[in-house]
Amino acid sequence: MQLAGKRAIVTGSTSGIGLGVARELARAGAQVVLNSFSDSPEDHAVAEKLARETGAECRYVEADMADAGQCRALIEQAGGCDILVNNAGIQHVARLEEFPVEKWDAIVAINMSSAFHTTAAALPGMYKAGWGRVINIASAHGLTASPYKAAYVAAKHGVVGLTKTTALEAAGTGVTCNAICPGYVLTPLVESQIPDQMKAHDMDRETVIREVMLTRQPSREFATVEQMGGTAVFLCSDAAAQITGTTISVDGGWTAL
Repeated sequence: MQLAGKRAIVTGSTSGIGLGVARELARAGAQVVLNSFSDSPEDHAVAEKLARETGAECRYVEADMADAGQCRALIEQAGGCDILVNNAGIQHVARLEEFPVEKWDAIVAINMSSAFHTTAAALPGMYKAGWGRVINIASAHGLTASPYKAAYVAAKHGVVGLTKTTALEAAGTGVTCNAICPGYVLTPLVESQIPDQMKAHDMDRETVIREVMLTRQPSREFATVEQMGGTAVFLCSDAAAQITGTTISVDGGWTAL
C-alpha cells in the first residue's frame, strides 16, 4: 500500500474534514493518530472504528490545540510522524469592532499557532528520516476574505504564509509542506445547518444549497471530505515530491472569481 510504514497525525480529526483525511490516509496504508481535546470514550471509539474499517493501526491521542505545550507534546506522545496534517480549527462570526477578544485569541491559537507548534516539533524527525509531509488545512479564506470573519481569515492567511516558509526551510531535505484550501465542504456540521436554512428561506434542500449556501462556490456543489482526503494522499505520493510551498484549492472555483 502506498503509505505503508508511515505514521500520520491529523489534528482535530474525530469528525468532519479531519476524520475524512484520516480515513483516506489509513486506506492508503498509513498508521493514523486521531486527535481532539475532549478525550471521551467516543473519541477512542472513532479510532477503533476507523481501524476496523481500514485495517490500519489507528489510535487516539488527546491534546488541546489551544495550548502550545500540548501541541508539541502530541508529536512526542504519538512517537513522531512522517505525515502531519494540521486540521484543527474553530470559527466565530462578528463585526470587527464587536469581535470578542477571547474568541480572537482562541481562533488564532487553534487555527494558526497550533500548526506552528506541531510542525516545529515534527520537523526534526522528518529531517532525520529524509522524508516527510506537512499538510496544512487552510481555507478559501486563506486566499480571499469575507466580512465578519476577521480572526478566521487572518489565521488562515497566516497558515498559508507558514506553509510557504516551512517549504523553503525544508527544501532539499525530502520534506514538503503544502496547504489544502477547501471551500464549503459537506461535513456533519454543515449538514445539520441545512434544515434550518430551508426553513428560514422557505426553500427545498437543493435550492437552499444552490442559491443560499453555495452562492460563492461556482460549481454549486459541496466538496466532500473524501476529496479532501484524496488530495492529502496525493500530496504524500511520489508524484507530489516536487510540489511544495503552494496551495491547492478544492473550492468549486470560489477563488477563481
